Amino acid sequence: MAPASQWIVLAHILRPQGRKGEVLADLFTDFPERFDQHPHVWLAPPGYADQHAGDAASASAQQAEVAAHWLPVGKNAGRIVLHFAGIDSIEKAERLAGKEVIVPLTERLPLETGAAYISDLVGSTVYDRDVALGVVESVQFPTSSDGTRRLEEAAPLLAIRSPEGDEILIPFASAFLLELDLAAKSIRMALPEGLTEINRTHPATDD
Repeated sequence: MAPASQWIVLAHILRPQGRKGEVLADLFTDFPERFDQHPHVWLAPPGYADQHAGDAASASAQQAEVAAHWLPVGKNAGRIVLHFAGIDSIEKAERLAGKEVIVPLTERLPLETGAAYISDLVGSTVYDRDVALGVVESVQFPTSSDGTRRLEEAAPLLAIRSPEGDEILIPFASAFLLELDLAAKSIRMALPEGLTEINRTHPATDD
């Protein structure tokens, strides 16, 4: 059996966002505010956490410090904008594209009872009672209209890809949850009638 990874992926950097070195990233943590309290992270190539399971950091991973962060709205809702100390231009930000933001497993923040990490939810199959809806591709967090504050009272949304290729957004709310089996990558829910169709987005097709 392969050793378990000793690293946690918090975000995957996509591209520059802004003119002062900011980058846009896919968010893989339930706690974006953790960057305020724990700004020190590592930047590593894709797949580093799995390839270096059980290992200390190698030369291909560099330490970095998050100087600022915020949650965007619109088409990038659910992602995060990060600004690292010393990255002050578009050119420097471009060199970070594709890297993963990671921290040691020992720095993983504790969860409340019944909560789960995004990394544990992604890849899970979601069931409405006994009907499989699809697989979780990402988790989105509702934010205030200016994107600066996460709405703590609003349930995160599971972005599910159905077998037909549709995207379905399902509130990850305790009121709907029947069973959460992280080891089996299974999320069983009892959803209100019609919710899946209301929150279903069909893929675009050519005329």
